[in-house]
Amino acid sequence: MTDVDRTQDDANKKVVTAFYVQAHFDGDVDGAIARHVGATYTQHTPAAEDGVEGLRAYINGFLASFPHAKGEIRRVIADGDIVAVHAHWTGLSGPHGDVTVDIFRVHDGKLVEHWDVAAPIPAESKNGNTMF
Repeated sequence: MTDVDRTQDDANKKVVTAFYVQAHFDGDVDGAIARHVGATYTQHTPAAEDGVEGLRAYINGFLASFPHAKGEIRRVIADGDIVAVHAHWTGLSGPHGDVTVDIFRVHDGKLVEHWDVAAPIPAESKNGNTMF
């Protein structure tokens, strides 16, 4: 990996982290979208409509449905234009919290595509390891 690649990965991680915190944790959905989302936005989350307005509606619906949800980013991983956020949430579906992985594609410093997976954290683990 070159220094240029590392610099681009870091820049992409910063924009994704800023968006994630501002939209999900701070509740500044409109501001986060205006600052960090591209003009076109491809959504792969089945519960959300495609496009920027679909993103806005989805996050606002999430915040309204889970007003006591709290999230903590555990790690952010970048590989070129793809950035993954691994997060721990409480106040969603699982009594022990939930783990999410949001994957974004960044183009010209803006989020343009998104995938995600989420799962409740079980009470016990057969291997003794956490999900983080």
